[in-house]
Amino acid sequence: MIFDQKSKQSFQETWLTRFSRLMARLVPDAISTSIFLLAFLFIVALGIGNTLTATLDAYYRGLWMLLPFTMQMTLILVLSSVLGATPLFKKIVLALSRKPGTAFQVIVVSVLLAAVLSYLYWGLGLALAPLIAIYFCTEAERKGIEIDFPFLLAVMAAAVSVWQYGLSASGPLLMATPGHFLEATTGIMPLRTTIWSPAAIFQVTGFTFALIIAARVLKPRTSQPISQFPDSCTLAEPARTSETRIAEDGQDGGEHNYSERLERNRIISAVMCIALLSWLVYHFWIKRASLDLNSLNTFLLLLCFLLHRNVHNFSQALQGAVVSCWPVLVLYHLYAGVAGLIQFTTVGESFAGLLASVSTKYTFPLLTAIAGTVVAVFVPSSGGQWVIQGYVTARAAESVGVTAQCGMLALGVGDQMGNLLSPFWAVVIAGIARIDFRKFFGYSLIFALLWFVLGVFAFTFLPC
Repeated sequence: MIFDQKSKQSFQETWLTRFSRLMARLVPDAISTSIFLLAFLFIVALGIGNTLTATLDAYYRGLWMLLPFTMQMTLILVLSSVLGATPLFKKIVLALSRKPGTAFQVIVVSVLLAAVLSYLYWGLGLALAPLIAIYFCTEAERKGIEIDFPFLLAVMAAAVSVWQYGLSASGPLLMATPGHFLEATTGIMPLRTTIWSPAAIFQVTGFTFALIIAARVLKPRTSQPISQFPDSCTLAEPARTSETRIAEDGQDGGEHNYSERLERNRIISAVMCIALLSWLVYHFWIKRASLDLNSLNTFLLLLCFLLHRNVHNFSQALQGAVVSCWPVLVLYHLYAGVAGLIQFTTVGESFAGLLASVSTKYTFPLLTAIAGTVVAVFVPSSGGQWVIQGYVTARAAESVGVTAQCGMLALGVGDQMGNLLSPFWAVVIAGIARIDFRKFFGYSLIFALLWFVLGVFAFTFLPC
């Protein structure tokens, strides 16, 4: 009987499941990968004529250039996890997770929810999509619906891709701002010609629905329920209602000393909320500044204090949330050193220039996307990638007879392709979900191919 059961499970395994397991065995951890990339690019930089001193200097300049970005990303991950621990957020996601009655409905609702959050702001999608997968898988298992947790986590990671042409798209927002670094070359690019162009809208909507269909077709026949991942399960503990929390705080309030009562006093949190809200008003309405990482973190911090109601609840959630941020604390700096070799030597420009020299009107989006993919594997910032490749891409677009907008949007296809191929962002998502990234990384490669094919088609044949 044991042999028959194992044979049946082996037979039921799809090629995608076997591929995912193969990748889990072959793909090294993210720190090892960053070291391999460092050695490879160091050799390439020397091989194309950069001196040893210049190459070492490029690495030194890059190694610590992401210190502010690292802290910003750390806060996004931690504060988003704290927000995910609030009763209100849990109640909303739990309410949505209880709606689906079939595996396909679980996929549809979770993908749409993650895509909408990502379109609004990439940080929200990145930080909250893993929590959505956890809640939906927990509820599905309770109902007896078979959902493979690593697979749905990979689907959520792919759904985040729509941010590339969403309201927080780095390159398009930069190019729509007067005084940007390429204004003399490209002029100002209104958003209607970039993220709201027909090609970009097609990519966002087309990929979302294609992802839903692909997830339905490729769903593993034998599932690993979330109960097999205890660390992830702890994040899906049922939320207490606000009334319950208030009652508990009130019932045992007399048992606390003076300082502990202050921690549970809502007035303290209210003061913090007023200060943070004042900063946001100044930022958006007085300075007329746009949404950026600092304003997003301020908004998240405001929501965390507001929804947790007091400092005690916020601190308790914060202690659990810091577990999610460990991957980025050192890894960003290792990748920054790799990025420095590309940005401060001739490696990046030489590679992009080579591809541009062999482009035609119809091959330009494909070759630009390929160049973007290669660079994005090493450079973890979309804005940084556009700074590196923007000038070459814009000039190459002009030489082959397409718009600079087409070049930038095609580069976005490659950027996200690189994000999905690199273990860098998978480690971030895995840190939030408390799972080994190699458990779902193989699935992500399939969805990366889907993103790439649709994107190249859109920016080759549709207006942009």
